Amino acid sequence: MAHGAGFVNMTPEQQQDANWLMEHWATSFALAVESMTEQRPDVPWEPKTESVDAGEVLWHGQSFSIVPEPAFWVGAGAKSWEELGGRALKAAGLETAEPADVRSTYLEILTQAVAGFARAVAGRIGKEVACERGADCPEPSAAAGEFSATVRFTDVEVPLAVKISPLLVAALSAADPAPAAGQQTAAPAPAAPAAAVAVTAADESAAAASRTMDVLLDVQLPVSVSFGRTQLPIKDVLKLTTGSIVELRRTLDEPVEVVVNNCVIARGEVVVIEGNYGVRIQHIVSRQDRLESLR
Repeated sequence: MAHGAGFVNMTPEQQQDANWLMEHWATSFALAVESMTEQRPDVPWEPKTESVDAGEVLWHGQSFSIVPEPAFWVGAGAKSWEELGGRALKAAGLETAEPADVRSTYLEILTQAVAGFARAVAGRIGKEVACERGADCPEPSAAAGEFSATVRFTDVEVPLAVKISPLLVAALSAADPAPAAGQQTAAPAPAAPAAAVAVTAADESAAAASRTMDVLLDVQLPVSVSFGRTQLPIKDVLKLTTGSIVELRRTLDEPVEVVVNNCVIARGEVVVIEGNYGVRIQHIVSRQDRLESLR
């Protein structure tokens, strides 16, 4: 089922908008894969409709608040979703897992990617874009833009297919024009404020498929923020009274640490939200650094 270069009944301007959508999804998907596997892949893509894999393809459709029906689909052959889901579970310390857990982990990567993608779209059109419920579906036929993407690690390449609804392209085209995105080179659009994008529902079908993930996601972990540390002789500790000042080994402009279950997992800056202190995350700590913080 080929349609020229991957575009169906689209003007050159609409093709540019479809390319923009694909570019920003690819960027969001690479970030989502990195967050779950600690490996940042390249995700090159091109408009075409070649098969993504031999055998049965798992298609997953995503809806958004700005269109009334599923408008973005990702297709993955069994080898593709097994590779991506398996890498994420291995990064979490699970060398072996049930196929249902591998599949649901792959779908979690899709869910995270589409949240970042929605933020880019919201920034482009200037209004809230909420992610509605995603669901498995048959291969869509009413797609305006059809693409092939490759999730490229250093040791393996994972093929995916992406299809974009004409309704989503039209919603973007109705916004103010923006420069066309060049493949693999365009910078992401400015992110909308956090309050402007709401992920209203996680992929419930994926969560239901994985009892293991359900249990893990419900585990409560203590979260604290560390402004600094120091060491004092016992004689100085015994001298501490109300009003004493303890100097920390941290400069005023140095990021604070977010500590989860006694492990530093991120660093950020202190902010005030409606009279309450908070931390804006600026950097996620690598696995090696997390292990070092536990020693």
